[in-house]
Amino acid sequence: MADEFFVPVTVRGYETDVQGHLNQAVYLQYAEHARWELFEAAGIRQQDLQAAGLGPVVLETTIRYKRELRAGDKVEVTCAFAWGTGKTFRLTQTIRKPDGTVSAEVTALGGFLDLKERRLIAEPAARIGALAKDPSRFGL
Repeated sequence: MADEFFVPVTVRGYETDVQGHLNQAVYLQYAEHARWELFEAAGIRQQDLQAAGLGPVVLETTIRYKRELRAGDKVEVTCAFAWGTGKTFRLTQTIRKPDGTVSAEVTALGGFLDLKERRLIAEPAARIGALAKDPSRFGL
């Protein structure tokens, strides 16, 4: 099992709304950023996925907002995959301050699209594990 994966992010002023807290849509951007950073840490670049004919897709996302974030706040965005036996997988992500205060929890259902067939592939864990230089980053 790999250590918990996270990326640091500082909330930028232009990401805040009229109330002065982080705009709700930006939480999704932070989650997406952490996902791509996890792929990079595992040794898979976007172009590697494209060359393999695969495209990650998000099928469903839920965000639970816990504590507001303001410009200048520093956060850690975690990312962990949970693989099942079908064509999909679950992602769990936490956006938290370094003191452990949770600002949001993001859960998602995802899959990998066969870019030619335009259908979800079977056994995504096996395919991603084979592409990764460090499959343990994905819990494999």
